[in-house]
Amino acid sequence: MRVCLICTEIFAWGKYGGFGRATRLIGRELAKRGIEVFAVVPRRQDQQAVENLDGITVMSFLPAQPQAMLQIFREIDADIHHSCEASLGTWFAQRAMPHKKHMITFRDPRDWRDWGMELARPSLNYLQVIGNWFFESGPLVASAIRRADAHYTIGEYLVAKVQGMYGLEGPVAFLPTPVPIPPEPVKAETPTVCYLARMDRRKRPELFLDLVAKFPEVRFLALGKSRDKRYDQSLKECYGSLPNLTMHGFVDQFSSDLHSRSLAESWVMVNTATREALPNAFIESCSHGCALLSAVDPDGFATRFGYAATDDDFERGLRWLLAEDRWRAGGAAARQYMEDVFAVDRAMDLHLQVYRRLLDQPVARARRASARAAATAG
Repeated sequence: MRVCLICTEIFAWGKYGGFGRATRLIGRELAKRGIEVFAVVPRRQDQQAVENLDGITVMSFLPAQPQAMLQIFREIDADIHHSCEASLGTWFAQRAMPHKKHMITFRDPRDWRDWGMELARPSLNYLQVIGNWFFESGPLVASAIRRADAHYTIGEYLVAKVQGMYGLEGPVAFLPTPVPIPPEPVKAETPTVCYLARMDRRKRPELFLDLVAKFPEVRFLALGKSRDKRYDQSLKECYGSLPNLTMHGFVDQFSSDLHSRSLAESWVMVNTATREALPNAFIESCSHGCALLSAVDPDGFATRFGYAATDDDFERGLRWLLAEDRWRAGGAAARQYMEDVFAVDRAMDLHLQVYRRLLDQPVARARRASARAAATAG
């Protein structure tokens, strides 16, 4: 079986996000299981046209030349094309290889309301948001989504959202993102709270950092940096001198154990973003037995495993979690849920079942008709 993963990033070469983290982990685990794995991504800094990463053959194209993906997909000649979030790459893969299988895992499906939030608090600027919309949600992408052979989401609650956004007739199912389950964590003796996300405006890191002075008895760890260097520097200047705060900046979890050690020590993970789907930070923190304190509550994670600060009442939520060690029960329940649902072996077994089942099915009717029309016209 030859699998081609399609994504906007792969957690390397200067681009480090949730989509890329999931894509790289899935690819690495497939390669360990003897699957021939390729990935197609936009080329980043110091990246060559063809690279090998954790057993994955990574093939890239210049962002200004997305049409180059046509030839790349033909060269790969994969049995399964797995979009780890829909993008323009999904459309090019279907056009290049209409008779092969194409599936999508929705990691952060964004409707107009979501894109409005992106514009209100852009990571860099408005043009960056508009470019992202075209590449990840434009009309060609919507067309490719409807023509895909199978559709999955990383969260149960996203099923109805995806069906409503695209009017899909076929089923949309939950497919968990794999997460390594570490050994039983040894929590810090001192109350420890962490932040695990980009320091971008939409994530509202200042709401986390504002907690630091209010809880002098608590140790705070911030893992992440902003894509906007000036904004990142302003946060460091404003909060960096607080004695109970450590700002680690970006941490590469594939090459350093600081990420895992920080989560293992932490009692609570705080998420202050205006919106999220089901971020990797949630499942990674839960696997380390952290309780969650979050403004968003996908699949009830914050409600079940901590405190849902739906009114941005983070101070109240943190005091509640720390009082009487309430965080312990939330963290223990979170870790058990990760073992039951998201653990690497279980999640990868499900991925392989999906791939094999997909290979036994005919390709999507809409794409068959399109391919026949193109052949006739040619």
